[in-house]
This record gives sequence, structure tokens and C-alpha cells, in this order.
Amino acid sequence: MSENAVSNAGADTTDDMHTSFMKERFEVELEFVQCLANPWYINFIAQQGYFEKPEFLNFLKYLQYWKKPEYSRFIVYPHALAFLDLLQHKEFRDGMKTVDEATRVHGLQYHHWRWPNYQNGSETLPADSPAAANFSTSTSGA
Repeated sequence: MSENAVSNAGADTTDDMHTSFMKERFEVELEFVQCLANPWYINFIAQQGYFEKPEFLNFLKYLQYWKKPEYSRFIVYPHALAFLDLLQHKEFRDGMKTVDEATRVHGLQYHHWRWPNYQNGSETLPADSPAAANFSTSTSGA
């Protein structure tokens, strides 16, 4: 086998390894971003102290690329991107350390799914719905 052929074989192996690594990285980052759609997961990582680590906060900033159309098309749970945005704010990160805030956010998320056509008061929620009470109390100070 010529020296050139050996050299090319090594390059092919390196290219394959790089491609495999990039594919795995894509899948792992996609899975992590989608986990952010779960307020209880956010509560868990907040309680573990990840939001106190500058490296983790930089990682959350880095993940903003998932909002670009060429990447966001792979997202199954679009709330993940909304939570990724919220996690850029210290107040949200600090709040999500508490079970009460995680419960409140989870309730708002559920009611958003339950009544998807209700947006910013353009439609009226059923008066007897828990969301009607939750929505009015959660936005009164905002």
C-alpha cells in the first residue's frame, strides 16, 4: 500500500470520527434543550446549583442557536425554546429553585396547552377554569 493511500485512509477515519462526534453532539444538545420544556427538570437543575456555575450559564447562552430555523425545526417541544429564553434571566433561574414557582410555571404551561386559543385576552377562558383564576393572579403584578 502506498504512503498516500495510508494517509488518505487515516483522513477518512478522522472524518468519520468527526462526523460521528458532531452527530452525537447534535443529538445530545437537542435532547437537553427539549428537556428544558419541563418545568420540573428546570427546578431539579436549579436545586442542584447548576445556575450558580458560570460555565453552565455560558452553555445556556451557547444553546441559543437552537432558535435559528435550521435547528428549531428539530424541536418537538417548542416550550423548550421559551424556557431557554427565560433561563437567560437570573430572576427566573432563582425563582425556579422553589417548588412553589415550579408548580406555578407548570400550571401555566398546562393551562396554555389546555386552552391553546387563549392569547393575551383575545378570547375568554371558561369562568370555572382553574386557568382563569391562575392567569389573573399571575399577571396582576406584571
